[in-house]
Amino acid sequence: MSTFDEDLFLKGLEQRKSTLGAEYVEGNLAAADDFTRPFQEAMTAWCWGFGWGDDIIDAKTRSMMNLSMIGALGKPLLKLSIPAMVGPLSP
Repeated sequence: MSTFDEDLFLKGLEQRKSTLGAEYVEGNLAAADDFTRPFQEAMTAWCWGFGWGDDIIDAKTRSMMNLSMIGALGKPLLKLSIPAMVGPLSP
């Protein structure tokens, strides 16, 4: 099993807050318990730090790719994804 990569987590946290809004992200992290905290940390590091943390694909194109994949999979994340493409979420 790999160890926690704090640099990747912090990079992901910055990206996650800029996309979804700091208040929304901090609320999710504050609500995490001993069971869900490792998932929040892994998701922040890997999805947001590794997946969204580079500049190979610009943010607009990456958002459109993400929205297309979510729609194609029929996932109910569109409620979160579409407003995030426009600006940070409010609680």
